[in-house]
Amino acid sequence: MRLLVLALALGLSLAQHNPHMKEGRTSIVHLFEWRWADIALECERYLAPNGFGGVQISPPSESIVLTNPWRPWWERYQPISYNLCSRSGTEKELRDMIARCNKVGVNIYVDAVINHMCGATGGEGKHSSCSTYFNANNKDFPSVPYSSWDFNDGKCRTASGDIENYNDIFQVRDCRLVSLLDLNLQKDYVRGKVADYMNALIDMGVAGFRVDACKHMWPGDLQAVYGRLHNLHTSWFSPGSKPFIFQEVIDLGGDAIKAGEYFGLGRVTEFKYGAKLGTVIRKWYGEKMAYLKNWGEGWGFMPSDKAVVFVDNHDNQRGHGAGGGSIITFWDPRIYKMAMGFMLAHPYGVTRVMSSFRWDRYIVNGKDQNDWMGPPSYPDGSTKPVPINPDTTCGDGWVCEHRWRQIRNMVIFRNVVSGQPFSKWWDNGSNQVAFGRGNRGFIVINNDDWTLDVTLDTGLPGGTYCDVISGDKDGNRCTGKQVTVGGDGRAHFRISNMDEDPFVAIHADSKL
Repeated sequence: MRLLVLALALGLSLAQHNPHMKEGRTSIVHLFEWRWADIALECERYLAPNGFGGVQISPPSESIVLTNPWRPWWERYQPISYNLCSRSGTEKELRDMIARCNKVGVNIYVDAVINHMCGATGGEGKHSSCSTYFNANNKDFPSVPYSSWDFNDGKCRTASGDIENYNDIFQVRDCRLVSLLDLNLQKDYVRGKVADYMNALIDMGVAGFRVDACKHMWPGDLQAVYGRLHNLHTSWFSPGSKPFIFQEVIDLGGDAIKAGEYFGLGRVTEFKYGAKLGTVIRKWYGEKMAYLKNWGEGWGFMPSDKAVVFVDNHDNQRGHGAGGGSIITFWDPRIYKMAMGFMLAHPYGVTRVMSSFRWDRYIVNGKDQNDWMGPPSYPDGSTKPVPINPDTTCGDGWVCEHRWRQIRNMVIFRNVVSGQPFSKWWDNGSNQVAFGRGNRGFIVINNDDWTLDVTLDTGLPGGTYCDVISGDKDGNRCTGKQVTVGGDGRAHFRISNMDEDPFVAIHADSKL
């Protein structure tokens, strides 16, 4: 009997590692703080035609509304109920978006906040995204309902009730994260309410969840919740499909709680990936791109089949979370595109692309005083739509990195080379590197302060290819550079260190 239970648990967890992307699609984009109506449009007009596999959406649950500071982005991470109305839109708009994205083969992954409710100082009233009454002072959330009996206060052993020592795993999991009211997921009742919330979304057609703050929850409690989840909707997914689970666990190697504790439950966010890649591409501490030859597990990362990877995310691009100053973001577009190119060409992990909004940075002693700022909004605090410029970029403060030609085309590159081995590595011992993906793709990067000029074995069939970084293939012509590959698979590359984008990528579908 024990072996049967173990086999069932193993089967459940392996199923939850599968993102269920449609054939030929491999990458997720995080449309951070986008409205549901805009995501629906983006799935139809851009994401599906360009091969994106799925969208991570911001938390759809009802949250507190904060005015000091004014409508910060992190109010979305302070739920007061599991009602599906948020600053991104109504439940009706959410349902419409899920259906429309599914119809064009783009999955929806929900950012699920289940560790806690709002902050302990959240007050009493109807200052929430659905105007639902709550009272944080006595931990009363009648719309769920949760009461004071459903929180971890009695288990936490710190004087403040907050986490005071991150080396104490009991504090990290049983006390309040930055004063957020910590749910007691050991209780069957709480597990049931969380599962009901997630199941309501599964039944609408979502493909899975990014689960927030997992290191602050006991793996056994999460397993109990995940075990109650429904199979995915058969209108869009194969019968018996389990929701994709990827869990936010910040583990840079020295943390008391290890990412590996969550591998059995689903994939895990590999925070070392962006932190280390940023250090290498910035050439800090003597790091060189030549050292990336054994990138992935060889750098002490988790197994590839357990990892979700990213150059930056909504937290660490603001200095929150993990990685510090090494994290590369859209504020450094030249090296950001290079980092994204490397990530999307390399086979390690499931890749997630960030799509951001700008804010007015104000750096004092290395810290951004405006890291709280929410999305582009009207004076009443409602989120602005995402306008598309004639050149296909976004306006009105929306950055839309996923629409940058170089990043979009590398998402397509990853789809084209999917399943092909990492091959044909070359480096100059410094910061010029190249590698292939079987006979389907090849990328060359010059991050040195001098010109790259070399002939390399690409592994590709002979012919003329369009470089998808400097341009697009348009019928039988290329709007950017062209690369000629000889019958022996060799091609000459010359990339100036002064180029706007000092890298070149070609693939089977860019052959002219």
